[in-house]
Amino acid sequence: MQDNAPPPERPDTGTVADAYSRNWVDLYAPAATRPYLRLSRADRPIGTWLLLIPCWWGLALAMLYDGRASWFDLWIFSGCAIGAFLMRGAGCTWNDISDRDIDAQVARTRSRPIPSGQVSVKGAVIWMIVQALVSFAILLTFNAAAIRLGILALIPVAIYPFAKRFTWWPQVFLGLAFNWGALLAWTAHTGRLDAPAVVLYLAGIAWTLFYDTIYAHQDTEDDALIGVKSTARLFGENTAQWLRRFLMATVGLMGIAVVYAALPNAPVLALAVAVCGPWAMGWHMAWQLRGLDIHNTDKMLQLFRVNRDTGIIPLLFFAAALVL
Repeated sequence: MQDNAPPPERPDTGTVADAYSRNWVDLYAPAATRPYLRLSRADRPIGTWLLLIPCWWGLALAMLYDGRASWFDLWIFSGCAIGAFLMRGAGCTWNDISDRDIDAQVARTRSRPIPSGQVSVKGAVIWMIVQALVSFAILLTFNAAAIRLGILALIPVAIYPFAKRFTWWPQVFLGLAFNWGALLAWTAHTGRLDAPAVVLYLAGIAWTLFYDTIYAHQDTEDDALIGVKSTARLFGENTAQWLRRFLMATVGLMGIAVVYAALPNAPVLALAVAVCGPWAMGWHMAWQLRGLDIHNTDKMLQLFRVNRDTGIIPLLFFAAALVL
């Protein structure tokens, strides 16, 4: 997942600057589809993982909460994966449509499909609608409460691209959007929204503040020149201290969510195993802090990408708790 070496020669000149070297889009996708797949960030899968993982957290804790599982949960698991890929693509397309003028002024983003001229705004709008409609079709297979939540998710998604224009905390809006799946998957399983899911959602937002502040440090110089706000610019040299606070909030809130979810029906051993998940996640976040160098953009990208593993760690503990 990490890639520190200079990228090898790539087979397509339209490659986006911060894409994984020799990614499947550049190597194998038909040429006509590459600009649209790049627009959806298919060449940069970390965002899909970061959107999907809270969904799986929510599903696992919901199953722990009511002590039941069904074949439909396998569809929730799979449907969330497909939906995360599509909705991340639709959201990124909307983000790039909204930010096309800003992206053209930032070194890391000017190679994206719209500012580089690979995709027209009209083509991007059509592509966004197609992805959203397929996602909506998946959503319709869930219960009515989950469908309503899925529709409400469009609000933070729509606001996020503009947040950096009016607040120093746009990462909060990203967290609201990216962790909505914790609420959705919980509700898809239980048929209602319960308190543990809300606390888990808050834990996810704290985690997003952690990893996206790291990510935003890649663009602080360009952002300052064009007047774009971010927590990275706000915190500056105090970033490490703030990240520690987000770490503690993530672990603490997730721990509360786990205890609250497990107490009604889970065995004591399952509760003990599940509680270890946030603890282990916190150690992985602490490991990232030891390597933090806000002036090294390559290092910031590397640390951002390892957050896929950060999020999977508690999921493994939740899965173990379910089989006890």
